[in-house]
Amino acid sequence: MRILSAAVASLALTVGAQVATAAPVELKFSHVVAENTPKGQMAIKFRDLVAERMADDVVVKVFPNSQLFGDNKVLEAMLLGDVQMAAPSLSKFQKYTTSLQLFDLPFLFKDMEAVERFQQSDAGQKLLGSLESKGLVGLGYLHNGMKQLSASEALRTPADASGKKFRIMTSDVLQAQFEAVEAVPLKKPFSEVFTLLQTKAIDGQENTWSNIYSKKFFEVQPYITESNHGVLDYLVVTSAEFWKGLDDDVRTELKKALDEAIAHGNKIAAEKADADKQAIIDSGRSEVISLTDAERQQWVEAMKPVWKQFEGEIGADLIDAAAASNN
Repeated sequence: MRILSAAVASLALTVGAQVATAAPVELKFSHVVAENTPKGQMAIKFRDLVAERMADDVVVKVFPNSQLFGDNKVLEAMLLGDVQMAAPSLSKFQKYTTSLQLFDLPFLFKDMEAVERFQQSDAGQKLLGSLESKGLVGLGYLHNGMKQLSASEALRTPADASGKKFRIMTSDVLQAQFEAVEAVPLKKPFSEVFTLLQTKAIDGQENTWSNIYSKKFFEVQPYITESNHGVLDYLVVTSAEFWKGLDDDVRTELKKALDEAIAHGNKIAAEKADADKQAIIDSGRSEVISLTDAERQQWVEAMKPVWKQFEGEIGADLIDAAAASNN
């Protein structure tokens, strides 16, 4: 009996030790850009904050540069549990909700301050929950910046874009935007853009200063028009199953670390927009074209009908709320 009691006690101690040393939850964070971009820096900051504060509960592993998944596959992978967090551009959510197409409308926001005002408003925060019926949870907006147009020939007026092939993200709004200036939009993965430009399979693309610089698009595009025609932001997202499966206290701490990391990434985004633009100018590889007010107005007038085209899908009230953030 004494031997049996000792065995039971030993087993209890072993089980207790196993419970006490339960492995931390692994959180794979997949993204498609370089580590020196705002998104890349945000992901690293998030990983480090979690390691510092929550090492016993969660371990974050970051996979940049499409190492795990491209933006076109990552949401499907997330719903299958193959990855736990990602930050695709807002354009990538079209098949899950039509509301987020709002952010692709051309010339909707005059600058990043207007974007921030809208995203932090009640209407902007409500959009974070627009994916829950599809099994996804929006956790926060991450900035990259305003988009510019690069091309193999100088783009000063909409007529200059006519007939040219531009890579776009998978977005019907962006397709309509380029069709409005009689260009040819082609939906291609971000990871293929440099090669497509280098081989002249496409004539141009739209992107932020930090992406144009970090991915070296400026080395294979002789002209960049400073159009500021759209915004390229991301939605940090996870699966509802993963998020709701966490203990309440773990989830609270994780969200706190993420909010800090996003603020860090957004600060870098603002700094890099100016620094990377200047680095491109200093390189002498691309000519940066500044539009006159009259030239810019031609682009606005050509592309603004896209707002009306998608008003039924996005909602007139939402478009009006976003436009009001410019004031």
